[in-house]
Amino acid sequence: MQISSEKYAKFDQFLVDFPVKNVAHVQINRPKSLNSFDINTYTQFGLMMDILSYDPEVRVIVLSGVGKAFSSGLDIKTAGKILGTGDEEPSRRALRFNKFIKDFQNSIKTPHTNRKPVIGVAHGISYGLAIDILAGVDIRIASEDTSFSIKEVDIGMAADMGSLQRLPKITGNLSWIKELAYTGRNFSARESQAIGFISGISKTKEEAISHALKLADIIAKKSPVAIQTTKQSINYALDHDIQAGLDQIAEVNTYALGLDTITAVQSAFTKDKPVFSKL
Repeated sequence: MQISSEKYAKFDQFLVDFPVKNVAHVQINRPKSLNSFDINTYTQFGLMMDILSYDPEVRVIVLSGVGKAFSSGLDIKTAGKILGTGDEEPSRRALRFNKFIKDFQNSIKTPHTNRKPVIGVAHGISYGLAIDILAGVDIRIASEDTSFSIKEVDIGMAADMGSLQRLPKITGNLSWIKELAYTGRNFSARESQAIGFISGISKTKEEAISHALKLADIIAKKSPVAIQTTKQSINYALDHDIQAGLDQIAEVNTYALGLDTITAVQSAFTKDKPVFSKL
């Protein structure tokens, strides 16, 4: 099923199609480099995710990679270009580098800030930046062959795209996160599930994507108002206390309870499947 695909054709670092109604399947499309991210890739990623966030035809996003790897992380050649030769005046280099990091962060956090739920499908190599991206999605599924690593320490730097900030909140196990971040060791899908990083494991990449699309289809048939305000409330609660979270959702629901609520309640009585309009 092809819905509004043309607007995404310009993002040549990615493949975007619509295999299920109201569900966008986004694939990182740099298989020759194991789907590593260069400057062009991260720039396109942020712009594309912002468009998906406001596309009325899209209610759920599934994210995976073309080929065996989800992503091997930052393209090493790109890292070398960014660092430069060392001849640059220190204060100017610092300001330039700070802007690059902030721009990169703003792009990589778009799955978290996206209005729509994002389901990440990890498979094969999922190193460094892959963890940053996956830590920002809403639901994580992995194939059995997935190999994770917070790899940045092995190239002499601390991870700076979200892993160190999000993983402790996701797993609640600071000891485990610090072990991984300090050692850079690989960890499996099974270990990830046991600690709470992923919620499901499928035997193969294809089965993992199929599972993700089935989940996405279920979510896409719900009220888009209910789904988007639910995501908004959960994300808000991550950085606020319980009472602040209750106040936030009380305020949201004062205007969010409307036609979709009436439609859902009526369908419960008539046993018909509810149909919700675009948002």
